[in-house]
Amino acid sequence: MKIFKLKRQFVGYKKGTQFFLVSESEFIGVKEFVLRTKDLVNTLTINESELLKNFIFIKEIF
Repeated sequence: MKIFKLKRQFVGYKKGTQFFLVSESEFIGVKEFVLRTKDLVNTLTINESELLKNFIFIKEIF
């Protein structure tokens, strides 16, 4: 499982909020990512450009 951190405020979440990458999917060239907050309360579904623009990869855990 991968952990990401917000670079800037995004969709009501503060800069620095950590998220787990729950799933990745691709359909006809469009990638979609499902992220959950570190406390597993909230879910966020974003596309690849939003992920690259607003998030920083922290680490991968097993």
